Amino acid sequence: MRLVLDSGGVTAVAGVRERLRQIRLRGLWPPLIPTVALVESLTGDHRRDFHVNRLIGLCVLVPLDEITARSASALRTATTRHVSAADAIVAATADRPGGAVVLTSDPGDIAALAAHTRNNVRVELA
Repeated sequence: MRLVLDSGGVTAVAGVRERLRQIRLRGLWPPLIPTVALVESLTGDHRRDFHVNRLIGLCVLVPLDEITARSASALRTATTRHVSAADAIVAATADRPGGAVVLTSDPGDIAALAAHTRNNVRVELA
């Protein structure tokens, strides 16, 4: 099982050593971060982004490819909620063989998307 961080997950984990230690102990290291989450996690000010940048350097960045984009759009269409494209991309990134845990500050939207995934996608509050 993998760990996928959305922007809220990135913010919750960045600079918090105990959270990082717990992720390692759970065998979920290294976390995956869809690159779309960087848009909401970073400010462009290297001083304010220090902890997020350190975390990014420890994680696996997952760029958006066509397959994931198509999967995200199908998930977004399948849910009856109005969810963001970024959340759909996070859920689609997690929807891979072996499943994933998504650490998020928006469990409602991610859970609505996860209900339509093919693999085991669990949602945890950041």
